[in-house]
Amino acid sequence: QARVLVDHTPALPAWFLAAIVALKVVGYVIFRGANGQKDQFRRDPSHPSVAHLKTLKTESGRQLIISGWWGISRHINYFGDWVMGVAWCLPCGAQPVAYFYAVYFAVLLIHRDGRDGHSCSIKYGRDWDKYKAIVKYHIVPYIY
Repeated sequence: QARVLVDHTPALPAWFLAAIVALKVVGYVIFRGANGQKDQFRRDPSHPSVAHLKTLKTESGRQLIISGWWGISRHINYFGDWVMGVAWCLPCGAQPVAYFYAVYFAVLLIHRDGRDGHSCSIKYGRDWDKYKAIVKYHIVPYIY
């Protein structure tokens, strides 16, 4: 993207730049909010910031979060990370090569989701099927 911006500096209106910053902030809030929630739950499930979260207790005794950020999609943090990546591409305007990163990152995250799903299926067994029935979306809420 840096090379594209050096060679083809688009004249972007202030409203578009503000929208890019807003998109970056939204991605950051999703990414940090989800990761922070999971981290706090792992450290202390009774902490007031996470005590309200609903969980699915597994046969192994572990708990899978099924509400809050993690009730929206199984990898909502990936979605926030990807949104931030798209925001990094947008200042390049209509230069297609600048969006290679966003496409590459989407493929990487979808592949990672598949690997995670497979390992969780082995780790949690039937409980993973129950979890998937509750948290239906992989990464992008209401889409995938």
